[in-house]
Amino acid sequence: MPKVTYFTATSLDGYIADENNSLDWLFETPHGDEETSWDRLMAESAALVMGGTTYRWMIEHDPEMLTGPEKWREYYEDRPVWVFTHATDLPAVQGTQVHFVQGDVKPVYNEIAATVDGGIWLVGGGDLVGQFDDAGLLDEIVAGICPVTLGAGAPLLPRRITSKRMNVIDVVQSGEQVKIRYRVERS
Repeated sequence: MPKVTYFTATSLDGYIADENNSLDWLFETPHGDEETSWDRLMAESAALVMGGTTYRWMIEHDPEMLTGPEKWREYYEDRPVWVFTHATDLPAVQGTQVHFVQGDVKPVYNEIAATVDGGIWLVGGGDLVGQFDDAGLLDEIVAGICPVTLGAGAPLLPRRITSKRMNVIDVVQSGEQVKIRYRVERS
């Protein structure tokens, strides 16, 4: 079974996006050496899973992604991406392996597991990650905590996971951000 890792940045008060689903606050946050973290994530991830809101923000934030696969590959290389969405107006990035899906996460997980050799990076959002945990499919959470508070927005993970199921396995400071890696016992 592929390891499933939720890797994301979060505000100090636990939000991954503001009330308008924007991540602009994140790019205003001073970061340290992201390369080590990013390299490790990419080395461990054979596939990506994200929600439609996350995907929409990415292509709206960087419309160049829609002009061809080159820009997309700068971020995600040639990895297949499954986007959970009910929206019918999301454009695909031509020349990439973007799959639009909906419904229960378990059959999609099984499809991914049968397709790739390696881990799965849950890009977000938090509710989708919660669905993976509800299905007993979440193995790790890596949260980069940024020194900003948003007051409201999209929560990091709108589920209750108790400390009995989570263990800290790594803590690293990177600039003004602190990354905490938790192992999550599957439910």
